[in-house]
Amino acid sequence: TTERHHVGRGELGQMRIYVGNLSYNTDEHRLAEVFGEFGPATQIKIITDPETGRSKGFGFLEMDEVEAQQAMAALNETDLDGRRIKVNEATRKGTGPARKAPRDKNGYGW
Repeated sequence: TTERHHVGRGELGQMRIYVGNLSYNTDEHRLAEVFGEFGPATQIKIITDPETGRSKGFGFLEMDEVEAQQAMAALNETDLDGRRIKVNEATRKGTGPARKAPRDKNGYGW
């Protein structure tokens, strides 16, 4: 089995949630509105391209662990702003499922 490392457990009872496949039009206020049905998020961050400022289509929220579990169960694979979102507990970078090697503009891995 692969060991998974959890992140975002700084404050007692807090959990960090990954939200993927977001519409490029979904913003942090919209995530606060949707996840707020389960409880307040202490942090919300949509990841953006540093050069363009455009959303990369995923983000993270931090909220109470019990409320986070309820939100993940209720919202995973649901429609948000025209996209079927993925909602699960965040893991440290590099500890999730294996991904294809990144490619440069010529198709070569690095």
